Amino acid sequence: MIKLIATDMDGTFLDDHNQFPEDFYEVFYKLKKKGIIFGAASGRQYYNLVERFHDIKEQMLFIAENGTYVVYKGEELYSHTLNLEEARKFIKIARTIEGVHIVLCGKKAAYIERSEPEALAEVNKYYARCDLVEDLMLVEDEILKVSLLDFKGAEQNSATFFTSFKKDYQVTIGGYFWMDIMNAGANKGIAIKRVQELLNIHHNETMVFGDYLNDLEMMQSAYYSFAMGNAHDQIKDIARFETKTNNQSGVIETIKEHILIA
Repeated sequence: MIKLIATDMDGTFLDDHNQFPEDFYEVFYKLKKKGIIFGAASGRQYYNLVERFHDIKEQMLFIAENGTYVVYKGEELYSHTLNLEEARKFIKIARTIEGVHIVLCGKKAAYIERSEPEALAEVNKYYARCDLVEDLMLVEDEILKVSLLDFKGAEQNSATFFTSFKKDYQVTIGGYFWMDIMNAGANKGIAIKRVQELLNIHHNETMVFGDYLNDLEMMQSAYYSFAMGNAHDQIKDIARFETKTNNQSGVIETIKEHILIA
């Protein structure tokens, strides 16, 4: 029996217009009645996720910032932070990459130094609390990750500057424009395993959905791992199952088929 469902947001749960599946709330309350936990597992900021799921935020699991910050029913379950010196080291490197916008992601807020309209529009999609500061090196917060917004393509451009750090840190591609640098052992998959331990939920009682490279480890955290029809080839290769695309409400349709109708 499924006890936990965790889904990525962009390209997975949300359609290409950033909208929820139209019958999500009906499905959510049916899952709740069955005692099944529903969670959003995303690179998005916790405050952004809470804003999107405002009416049910106290009833949900949030695996935010690519697994570095986990909240269940309004209470922090788990976090995995970078120390400030490590974060500042990555900021220095990122400043040498032409055209890259740095987002320093803390527990209290996200922080940026530059305010070009194109970059702000992209940052505001994922960060509900974002402060413009003069110098990221002076920020004092518990740091979850350093995110890079690269309109040239994160995988092809920014990631090449951090290859040597992959052994000791988690360097994750979260989308075409986005790359995250986190502590080693910080990812969605490890966060889900921690949730499973804390809530006494088995791998075989967990269902996950994803579409991009920051979902790779999450696919290994559950027996019922679903790649979206629109997923990156590496996600399709590692997931046990495949479902419809995000624009076809693949997450909700799979939940209906395997849990609510079965």
